[in-house]
Amino acid sequence: MIDGKFRATFERGLRPVGRNLKNSGITADQLTAFGGVMAVATAVAVCFGNLHLGFFFGVLSAVPDVLDGAVAKASGTTSPRGAFFDSVIDRVADALILGAVSYYLLTTQTDPAWAMLPVAVLAMSMLISYERARAESLGFDARGGLMERAERLIALGIGLLFEVLLIPILILMLVLTTVTAVQRFVKVWQQASIERPTSVPRQRRIARRRAARSTRTTARRARSGDARAAWRSRRPQS
Repeated sequence: MIDGKFRATFERGLRPVGRNLKNSGITADQLTAFGGVMAVATAVAVCFGNLHLGFFFGVLSAVPDVLDGAVAKASGTTSPRGAFFDSVIDRVADALILGAVSYYLLTTQTDPAWAMLPVAVLAMSMLISYERARAESLGFDARGGLMERAERLIALGIGLLFEVLLIPILILMLVLTTVTAVQRFVKVWQQASIERPTSVPRQRRIARRRAARSTRTTARRARSGDARAAWRSRRPQS
C-alpha cells in the first residue's frame, strides 16, 4: 500500500541523498549488502532477547534498502543484476528476522505455539513475493495490497520496540498478509482472464515463411526464364 501510493514521492525526495552518496563513492550494491549484514545483527539481537537493540539494527537494515535504489538511479547503474541482488537480500532478511522472533517466542512464552506466528507470517510474506515475481514474469501486474514489505517492517519494528504488543502485532500481520496474498491472486486472475490475441503457432509461421520464400524463388526463376527466352528470340538465326 505504501509502495503503491508513496513510492514516487519517496524516490523524488531521495534523489539528492542518492547523488550525495554516489559522490562519496558508495555504490548501490554496497548499501544492499550492508542492509543484509544489519539484518543478521537484528536476528542475533532478537535471539538473545534484546528487542530494543534488535529494533535499532532493524532500522539500520531498512534504511539502506530504501537508499540503494536512489543511489543506483543517481549513478545510472540500475540493472537486472542489482534488482535481483536486492530482492534476494530482502527475502534473506525477512527469513532471518522472523526466524529470530520465532526463536524468541519459543524461549520466552509459556505456550510454544506462539512461536509459529512469525513462521506463518514468513510463509505468507514469501507467497506475496512469489505472486508478484511470477505475475511479472507472465506480463501481469501484482503490486499493491494492504500489507507489503514496508508495512511489515514498520509493524514488526513497533512490536520489537513495545514487547507487550509483539504477539498482537504478529496476529495482525498474519491476517493482513493473508488478505494481501488473496488480493494479489484475484488481481492477477482478473488480468489473466482477459482474452489476449492468440499468437500464430511457430510451425505455422515457419510454413508461411517457407511458402513466401518458395514464391519469391519461383518468381525469380520465371523472370530469369523469360529473360533467356527473349534473348534467344533476338539472336540472329544462322
